[in-house]
Amino acid sequence: MEFSSKALIDSNPISKLQFATIIICFLMNMLDGMDVLVISYTAPAIAKAWSIGPDILGTVFSSGLVGMTLGTLFIAPYADKIGRKNLILISAVLMGSCIYLTSYATTVNSLLVYRFLSGLGIGCMLASTAALTAEFTPNKSRDFWVSFVVSGYPVGAVISGLFAAKVIPAEGWEQMFRYAGIASLLSIPLIVFFLSESIDFYLKAQPKNALDKINGLLLKMGFNAIDTLPEKSVTKSAIPVGKLLDGKYKKPSIELWIALFMAFAALYFMTSWIPKLASDAGLSLSLAIYAGTVFNIGAFFGIVTQGYFSSKFGLKKTIGIILILTAVLMACFRFFVGSDIILLVFAFLGFGIQGGFVGLYAFAARMYPTEFKTTGIGWAMGAGRIGGIVGPKLGGILIGMGLTIGANFMIFAIPALIAGIMTWRNSSEDVS
Repeated sequence: MEFSSKALIDSNPISKLQFATIIICFLMNMLDGMDVLVISYTAPAIAKAWSIGPDILGTVFSSGLVGMTLGTLFIAPYADKIGRKNLILISAVLMGSCIYLTSYATTVNSLLVYRFLSGLGIGCMLASTAALTAEFTPNKSRDFWVSFVVSGYPVGAVISGLFAAKVIPAEGWEQMFRYAGIASLLSIPLIVFFLSESIDFYLKAQPKNALDKINGLLLKMGFNAIDTLPEKSVTKSAIPVGKLLDGKYKKPSIELWIALFMAFAALYFMTSWIPKLASDAGLSLSLAIYAGTVFNIGAFFGIVTQGYFSSKFGLKKTIGIILILTAVLMACFRFFVGSDIILLVFAFLGFGIQGGFVGLYAFAARMYPTEFKTTGIGWAMGAGRIGGIVGPKLGGILIGMGLTIGANFMIFAIPALIAGIMTWRNSSEDVS
């Protein structure tokens, strides 16, 4: 009888090795969130120091997202060839070094270059950690664990936001990038010595010494070793993108891409511009930063809540409802501008938009098989990142035109609504 790692993982309690993998992936996504949002937290200070307007800031935000898009589309899929762990390591090195170097930027052009390069690493991280987590966790709780790991992203954003509120006024925006870069670089030994590659990857890709590596993992998990590897399937390409648009995956993939494009457009409009919008509304720099922090606190609880309810009621229905309700709240945002509960509204927006869009990662992780799981997640994220590029840039144009905060949120409620509908109606047979 052929060995099945899925059957083994599904029928046994989660081991210490699996928990360690989950926690390290969670930590890497914390650093990912920190490295993405650090530009938003520093944007008001950079704008003031360099005397640049919102249209230029929108271009800076989008440059990092262009890097993330290219990273998820063309680099992340190589995790299906070289391994999830190896790509996570490469991503951490690229993120840490480029974020640190951003502190030495003295012109808009140099800032654009550093944000683009760091974006390449950031774009690979989420896809690789989501795929690794999906392959290391039981079927019945997989959606929760994938969502939990990705929830590290807003946790990192919250911590860096609280840190930025203290560091930027006292030490300057440059020091914030130095601290963020050092934090990412310090994670490299954890990846090298404590992160495990998935058994599924070794079984499918069968790199050198795959049998010994599989047995080493099995022994650490308290299971018996195996004698032979299954017959290796023929892989035609290191990046099997064509499989995403072949047969039963074609229509669900396109629907997922549309949903992620729309969700990312709404999300990155908010994550990029909340501190700036709050500052323009009259809040101090510190309170403007806290507005983004509160948004990400809500995001953490939204992601974990979504993961729990998805495991109970299914991904399609849960994510669809969350995104539709978020669109309604965004459309009503103008009624809360200037009120005492505005920070609470930011928290609910973070709860909804991030809880919904992170569920789409779990959706992709469940929809695609191991042979091209990271490719599937990466291209789904890549489609989303394109929306993420459009969102901040469009936001910058609209803000520069003088549109009110309420009007901006009304406009971006539309893509959130479309994302919810497309998710609920997704035709995938492998995801409920």
